[in-house]
Amino acid sequence: MCIVCGWINAIRTWNADLHENADLVRVRPLPYYLISEMKLAHKIRKLAGPLTYRRAWRRVRRSFSPLPLEPLRAKIDLKRLREIQQRYTDSSEGFAKYTDVDRYLRVNRERVQDLKLHRSTRKRVLDLGCGGGFFLFILKKLGHSVLGLDVGHIDLYTELVELFDVPRVLWTISAFESLPDLGQKFDWITAFSVRFNLYQQSKRSWGPAEWDFLLRDLERHLAPGGKIFLELDPPDYQASELHDFFVTRGATVERERIFFEKGLRFPSVSYATFGSKDSELASVAEADNHELHG
Repeated sequence: MCIVCGWINAIRTWNADLHENADLVRVRPLPYYLISEMKLAHKIRKLAGPLTYRRAWRRVRRSFSPLPLEPLRAKIDLKRLREIQQRYTDSSEGFAKYTDVDRYLRVNRERVQDLKLHRSTRKRVLDLGCGGGFFLFILKKLGHSVLGLDVGHIDLYTELVELFDVPRVLWTISAFESLPDLGQKFDWITAFSVRFNLYQQSKRSWGPAEWDFLLRDLERHLAPGGKIFLELDPPDYQASELHDFFVTRGATVERERIFFEKGLRFPSVSYATFGSKDSELASVAEADNHELHG
């Protein structure tokens, strides 16, 4: 995408968001020719809400620092990919959508760009719930050291991570259970479209106690100065108690985006293991984890 197109798309997004929030903001859209490159960020910040500004500005930043996909596609064994796609052509399973490799390379290219990892020195990256490994595949081709962690019972994910040659540890992330020893510390720990925070039996999402345990455990795996980025699924990011919890732990929270850019911050006492409510949570977790592991 050219830089001018990036500007135009950002402005269109800004105008559309203003229209959707017309009760809150009444502004006549500005003609494109009146908005100079030097003043665009200032105008968007001034006239639109903070969330709209940040999302629009990320689109603009991507156009400033493009990441072409063609060199990445050239690294894929197209014959093997076509064989995988043919096997899942008539599949009714929801995960079969990941055979659309071009689409999910584009999705994950944006994730790489937004975290500025395409312009970074070599980092060690752990991706929780790595799925088919698209995000890590891009990072590996950019020279980063990568490791995925996910369950092993979805055959398509296994075929894709093997196609992409992405290293993976098979593990089920469960409430109040520590991650395995991964043999190294990481500069980045990421997780996108998080689903491991859902109890399989009760379908209840994790609360602050479960997240507190996981974050304390993740700190063991972080290198000094390491960062954590989580992308939650709705309705988890809409829960006010989780928003407040992540903020107290040092995160910048933008709807589903939870970013610990400057590390983690903990009180002296953990949420977990104290009090009747936490004991009840631990009991629920134990029952659900038993059901999950069979």
